[in-house]
Amino acid sequence: MFCYEYPRPAVTVDIVVFGGDVPDVLLIQRKHPPFERCWALPGGFIEMEESLEASARRELEEETGITDVKLTEVGTFGDPSRDPRGRVITVAYTAIVEKSLLNIEAGSDASEAAWFSSTDLPELAFDHTEIIRKALEKFR
Repeated sequence: MFCYEYPRPAVTVDIVVFGGDVPDVLLIQRKHPPFERCWALPGGFIEMEESLEASARRELEEETGITDVKLTEVGTFGDPSRDPRGRVITVAYTAIVEKSLLNIEAGSDASEAAWFSSTDLPELAFDHTEIIRKALEKFR
């Protein structure tokens, strides 16, 4: 394995799932620090052998049970202070779903999954408010 002279950031994916007319946003409640018990977007660290989209699909399924949705890239978020664990860059995706057709079930490192109105969101972990704002701009 090659040893780099420069430090390397970690990479994550986050998924903004919209449903309903308002639209509503699907959030998970985090089981673990940082931001334990806070609401956040489904997402997590990529695996070394998977693509970004494959990682987003895996995280979405693990944390909410959602599969077989069309994902659209929202953007990349890389503020150096966005994650207290260190330098983490995230690639965000969005999906639009029919809520009534889904059986949402929290899993993996999510203790709960629930829908929230995009006009009345709780306080969110990381920079997820900014990610949702950008996804809403693309949605509209």
